[in-house]
Amino acid sequence: MVVHSQSAALDHCSLIKTCKPTTGVFNGIPVVNLGDPEAKSLIVKACEEYGFFKLVNHGVPMEFITKLETEALRFFNLPQSDKDKSGPPDPFGYGCKMIGSNGDVGWVEYLLLNTNLEITSQQTHTVFRENPEFFRSAVNDYIQAVKRMAFEVVELVADGLRIEPRDALSRLLRDDKSDSCFRLNHYPPCPELQALSGRNLIGFGEHTDPQIISVLRSNNTSGLQICLNDKTWVSVPPDQTSFFINVGDALQVMTNGRLRSVRHRVLADPRNSRLSMIYFGGPPLSEKIVPLPSLMAKGEESLYKEFTWWEYKTSAYKSRLADYRLGMFEKRAASAVAGL
Repeated sequence: MVVHSQSAALDHCSLIKTCKPTTGVFNGIPVVNLGDPEAKSLIVKACEEYGFFKLVNHGVPMEFITKLETEALRFFNLPQSDKDKSGPPDPFGYGCKMIGSNGDVGWVEYLLLNTNLEITSQQTHTVFRENPEFFRSAVNDYIQAVKRMAFEVVELVADGLRIEPRDALSRLLRDDKSDSCFRLNHYPPCPELQALSGRNLIGFGEHTDPQIISVLRSNNTSGLQICLNDKTWVSVPPDQTSFFINVGDALQVMTNGRLRSVRHRVLADPRNSRLSMIYFGGPPLSEKIVPLPSLMAKGEESLYKEFTWWEYKTSAYKSRLADYRLGMFEKRAASAVAGL
């Protein structure tokens, strides 16, 4: 993403005022050791309070992380004309600044890939015309390792919530028809920000993730922020050796609101580039998204109308990033409209 002037760099991008909560670093992020005997309880507590936690001792080899980061940066450092040959995303491929088709923009460029190995192999040949096998290997090794870790995390969620069967969540991610995807986000440095006192540039606007679970890893550049229950935005300290786990909208529905999807955003940095890698674990398109029966107390009603993942995904991607996407699927919202 090459820029030549301040006006070109910030054209159409969103600026927000800097305030104390935005610049403050939040040191209360829950940290879970995957090997801890109490991990299941700690994960559930973190997901109930924040919808978000940091995972350490995760078992993903650092060599996989480093290899993919190197290859991703090699791609993002290519001339813009070369990168443009890998896009626009439809839905997969390379994108720059435009986030979706509904007018959202950010100081970001990205690669969106399928997590099906056969499809990923075809995509990497398109992305890297020179030595595509090495990039494919880096992507596949990383995705497979992160998938295994994600399966373990959602099974620990099931253990902590006493969901039966234990694979009620992980089977959806393991399914051959799982609608999961993988995203590489690159936020170039924006030196022009130094001249804008009291302003921050939005790299990726505030939103919740629609899927069941998101697994994020980034380099050591700050920028990620989450929104707490009191609507305060706080910065998450970067940690390039750990992963951050987000509860998605689908998991919020499947737990009938017990676990809450976390609203988050990314701010651009004036000096350093940020690279993030996100695995979005989604169910098959035909899967009905409803509260899990084993979680429902006797007589408890669902807070949400029944819908398929395809229906929710379609609705979500027709909305703006900051929209409350679950609103139209809440039963109480429907009752209010009907005047009940």
